[in-house]
Amino acid sequence: MKVTIKILGVGCARCNTLAELTNQVIKEGGFETEVQKIGDIEEILSYRVFSTPALVINEKVVASGRVPSKEEIRNYIENADPE
Repeated sequence: MKVTIKILGVGCARCNTLAELTNQVIKEGGFETEVQKIGDIEEILSYRVFSTPALVINEKVVASGRVPSKEEIRNYIENADPE
């Protein structure tokens, strides 16, 4: 199953950290994913996210306003609802 991951943020340090951790988890786990970084404020707000960074997996916001741990990210990907 391919998982679509979106990292919402305007390029702050925490947003970049979330992107790095997510890419590490994907590489370590060998997950089949499509990753997008979304920096457009209008698109971010369309997810009802008011605090970044945010992690969206298969169009579901799973974390917002903080950087989840690698273990949390791995769990989010492994337990993602199918698209």
